[in-house]
Amino acid sequence: MPLIEDHILVGDLQTSCLMDRNGTMDWLCLPKFDSPAAFASLLGNKKHGAWQLAPQDKDAVPERSYRGDSAIAETVWSLPGRAVRVIDFMPPRTAGTQKQPQVIRIVQGVRGAVRMASRLHLRFNYGQVAPRRELQEQPFGTTRGLAVAGPDAVWLDSAVEPTDHADGTTLADFTVHEGESISFALTWQASHLPPPPCPHPGQALADTEAFWANWVARCTYQGRDWEPVIRSLITLKALTYDPTGAVVAAPTTSLPEELGGSRNWDYRYTWLRDSAITLSAFLRTGYREEASAWREWLLRAVAGDPERLQIMYTITGRRELPEAVLDLPGYEGSRPVRIGNAAAHQRQLDVYGEVVDTLHLAHESGLDHDDAYQLQTDLLNYIARHWREEDAGIWEVRGPNRHFVHSKVMAWVAVDRMIQQAEARGDTKPLRRWRRLRDDIHKDVCAYGYDEERNTFTQFYGSQELDAALLLIPQVGFLPPTDKRVIGTIEAVQRELSTTHGLLLRYPTAGSETGVDGLVGDEGAFLACSFWLVEALAMIGRSDEARDLFDRLLALRNDVGLLAEEYDPVRRRQLGNFPQAFSHFALVGAALRLASPNTDSSRDDALNSEATEPNTLVDEPVLAGRAR
Repeated sequence: MPLIEDHILVGDLQTSCLMDRNGTMDWLCLPKFDSPAAFASLLGNKKHGAWQLAPQDKDAVPERSYRGDSAIAETVWSLPGRAVRVIDFMPPRTAGTQKQPQVIRIVQGVRGAVRMASRLHLRFNYGQVAPRRELQEQPFGTTRGLAVAGPDAVWLDSAVEPTDHADGTTLADFTVHEGESISFALTWQASHLPPPPCPHPGQALADTEAFWANWVARCTYQGRDWEPVIRSLITLKALTYDPTGAVVAAPTTSLPEELGGSRNWDYRYTWLRDSAITLSAFLRTGYREEASAWREWLLRAVAGDPERLQIMYTITGRRELPEAVLDLPGYEGSRPVRIGNAAAHQRQLDVYGEVVDTLHLAHESGLDHDDAYQLQTDLLNYIARHWREEDAGIWEVRGPNRHFVHSKVMAWVAVDRMIQQAEARGDTKPLRRWRRLRDDIHKDVCAYGYDEERNTFTQFYGSQELDAALLLIPQVGFLPPTDKRVIGTIEAVQRELSTTHGLLLRYPTAGSETGVDGLVGDEGAFLACSFWLVEALAMIGRSDEARDLFDRLLALRNDVGLLAEEYDPVRRRQLGNFPQAFSHFALVGAALRLASPNTDSSRDDALNSEATEPNTLVDEPVLAGRAR
């Protein structure tokens, strides 16, 4: 089975496909990110669906990359005196373009003659449904194959005549010569509709290249870390569902946080937290259209009932995400394989802060909206009524609810940002009440969430344990980076949650006294937390150490610049769903912080509470993050 990090992502802004180093596509959901998979061998074996296109000679050596700054994959296979290039991509499905998802694979002869093999094994509904197949002759020497089952139909167009094998595989053996180009196109269509038009692979490639070139040209970041930043932004864009503006946490489900373990979750949904922070990264790098689209999605998803705000929704804004278990072997035996996510109905107070903060940032960037201000006001009214209650926290624990410090801090953030907006709008009526609320939350956190003896904030009230989310306290402006409590917390987190390789855990799992997350097993180092440490170190003046850690984190990316959720420093393997939006927007935030470590805003209205020290808010704060 290929390693998680062996994969490269191609996508069309509505779904995506993963392909390993050997030219095998082993994960593809059709027609949307959260649809059942037609290729699911990533969580099983070939019989669950896959498509390999590679040289027949097993000695061929692949070298892959993205085609410039795009989501187009390119693999060059080399043999003595011979070479072939395979280009894999999905034409973007944006407004005014084609509506059917399509995977195109173009084989180009580079040197000599290379014998190739295509092995397509389609299985719908996560490998559970075998389609009916047929082949149809087409004009101009092309062949069109059809695989259909229930609501799904997939059409394979090629100039190579395939054959059907008894095990359900569609085979095509052919030779490509130097200067020759042979294309395959796999198109999904609802089975009750007429066949989709025949594709034009060359034109589709040119259009796809132009799309990504135009998109990348909008980026305003020009710093030292351009390459990892733009690759992360492209990845985040590829995880965006264009029709609604929603961003999936990852395009996969149940890739394990511990090999062989049970910490396997479905990430093909839109967490408000993740989406908010992604849009913060987009806004800070010049991508206003994406921010505007997400804001509209949010207003539709929450509708008129902020009291029932969920932490996550489907990419179309649907509320129900029932959790079920599939009968699949799992990645390297990691079971259960889950679809849906029962955490959807948890209460996580920090989400309110992240949503309000991002809408505030959108307002400061000129994306104002009266409905957004009203939504933020409604969310703040909810916080005012419930901030003293326990919740499941940023990491979506499945143990008891607690008074998590990070949740309280983000409740404070929501109030603080609304005070700033009200002042800017001249809305003086709620200011006195909101300022008192802000002070109350701040005093409460400092009184009950801070361990004076150890000089550190703790994971939850009364806890002795730590949480990497505490690193966000200075980033969101709750306390300035010069505050001794901030410095003590950063040093404590680095000391107590670091692995022997210098990466950070989210919180203690193995051997934890509290069993805070209610789960068995362990997990790897959480990559976003390590990027938070980069920012925290830079903010307290340890810039050289921050840069060293950042460079070590960049070295953990795979050969095409992608990151999963976690990293196992012992096995030196990536873990968790892949690629992970949270890891990539944390990378962007760390790069921006390194470029300007001491950026502070001139926002007025520091806290007037006796329990606090002068409060200096960072300009355009990077928000808190990832819960599972």
